[in-house]
Amino acid sequence: MTRRAVVFVALFLLLRAPAAAADQVVVLTSGAFTAAYLELSPSFERATGHTLKTAATTMGTGADAIPSRLARGEAADVVIVAADALERLIADGLVRRGSRVDLARSAIAMAVRAGARKPDISSVEALRRTLLDAESVAYSASVSGDYLVGDLFPSLGIAGEMAAKGRRIERERVGDVVARGEAAIGFQQLSELQPIRGIDIVGVLPAGAQRVTVFAAGLAANAAHVDAARALIAFLSSRAAAPAIARSGMEPVAR
Repeated sequence: MTRRAVVFVALFLLLRAPAAAADQVVVLTSGAFTAAYLELSPSFERATGHTLKTAATTMGTGADAIPSRLARGEAADVVIVAADALERLIADGLVRRGSRVDLARSAIAMAVRAGARKPDISSVEALRRTLLDAESVAYSASVSGDYLVGDLFPSLGIAGEMAAKGRRIERERVGDVVARGEAAIGFQQLSELQPIRGIDIVGVLPAGAQRVTVFAAGLAANAAHVDAARALIAFLSSRAAAPAIARSGMEPVAR
């Protein structure tokens, strides 16, 4: 059998038992998994008859953040966020205990405006020099930004310098800010930088500076369509979904 046929059969066997009625599954997903999810969702809808209503949002702060939406009781069936964040949502009673399924591993990358010189980040010391030389630095308001500000910059001894010229991006992708020339360099999960036009990705952070994050899915505490939601999570964590996850810039955690 060809690879394509194997993938098709795996998908068919996973999803061939249709639900008694088609459901609309509400999905809250943070940005890092969005590209893979959007590529995979049409296959799930065609195979099951379910439809997916999606909010691509963030684990950051504000009214649109995933914790805020769940806390005020917004409809949700599936939540896809960093595993540590998912565990906090479970502890807060916003995601069902025992429902966590790991989907992918994600690395932090750096980007510059398209055509700009690509600085050296091949080692921890080279990255430190690049950060000090940069006129401005943008980073996300979510997982990768929290790591940079809370761990990496202090460990490099440059927290003060970065506080003076760093910018935390709240409501858009870091790559969009870099593409407009509003920051000389920007950091975010590789899967969130790849779809952005107008930037060049320099590469992922070097060993010793990198923080790989596991992204996972779980059932929202108020999930109304549990069977359909579980089917979606099973699909996203299956080998059939792995190629799309890899194309998005993440490493699949395929079962």
